[in-house]
Amino acid sequence: MTALPQILMAASAFVIGLLGAVHLLYTFRGDRLHPRDGGLQARMHEVSPMLTSRTTMWRAWIGFNASHSLGAMLYGLVYGYLATVRSDVVFGSAFLVLVGFAMLCALLVLARAYWFSVPFRGIALATALYVAAVVARWV
Repeated sequence: MTALPQILMAASAFVIGLLGAVHLLYTFRGDRLHPRDGGLQARMHEVSPMLTSRTTMWRAWIGFNASHSLGAMLYGLVYGYLATVRSDVVFGSAFLVLVGFAMLCALLVLARAYWFSVPFRGIALATALYVAAVVARWV
């Protein structure tokens, strides 16, 4: 197999991993993921979700953001590894190709519906690179 499909898929994985790493950094450093309304943040520190009183909305917010970041980073690491070290496995498995594509499509829909332009554009780029990798593999 030529290196082009591997490079394209690795680039796709890198974009998602980078978005996840930056998001994790923003979760624990600075105030970029804090509400603009300081009163809202104060209430989030005080109020528990209906699910349990053992946490606060603020702690849940940080946890959700961190786990979201880790998921993107895991995707990037696994598909980046498979693309560069075990491309025979990823490109030889319709299941892995479809799971990777489904994940990117799901992230793209979420980014369009709930997030803002930077993650949407990054995920759109990653999805295009991924599709190009699969097409290049079969051409």
